[in-house]
Amino acid sequence: MFVLVNLKTYPCDPVAVAEAVRDVDDTTDARLAVAPAASHIERVAETGVETWAQHVDPIDHGSNTGHALAEHVADAGAAGTLVNHSEQRLKLADIDGAVRAADRADLETIVCANNPAQIGAAAALGPDAVAVEPPELIGTGTPVSQADPDVVENAVAAAADVDPDVSVLCGAGISTGDDVVAAGDLGAGGVLLASGVAKADDPKAALEDLVAPL
Repeated sequence: MFVLVNLKTYPCDPVAVAEAVRDVDDTTDARLAVAPAASHIERVAETGVETWAQHVDPIDHGSNTGHALAEHVADAGAAGTLVNHSEQRLKLADIDGAVRAADRADLETIVCANNPAQIGAAAALGPDAVAVEPPELIGTGTPVSQADPDVVENAVAAAADVDPDVSVLCGAGISTGDDVVAAGDLGAGGVLLASGVAKADDPKAALEDLVAPL
């Protein structure tokens, strides 16, 4: 299972969380990574943890003030990037462009989508993975695998129909090891989570609980 911790812009210490993710990663067969804010990527990557960006733009080098260039993200130490998170939505053409930009910089990609129909469209763009995240469940502590397990199963089927090589993750409300196990039982290859770790009083303990059943 792939567990990606998105730090968003929460008021946490990104290096401390990264060190927790790194240390727990050494104790489990699961693959753990962290996605800090863009300005923290280099500091987080220096801890040795697998580091992801939260976003890249569909641009090349040039006159693009305020944008996130895939090559800059990679140079800072990121191994991959999220695309089209529900808090950073893109049009379909721009999702395609962002995936192409990430490919150009040798970044792995996870394209986020709200529902199985969108998952099928996202998978057709050729990312490494897609993630189904119903936005109404984000930050609620109620996982999609519990609130509506059909969403996960149908997303897995939709991606497989388009490209069996594209893995499916699920997110929104993931906070416990049971949530991660349930996602796997429904066919997901990993999970996205944020507040359950980033806002925890003890991020390392929260992560240890998450991976203990795996």
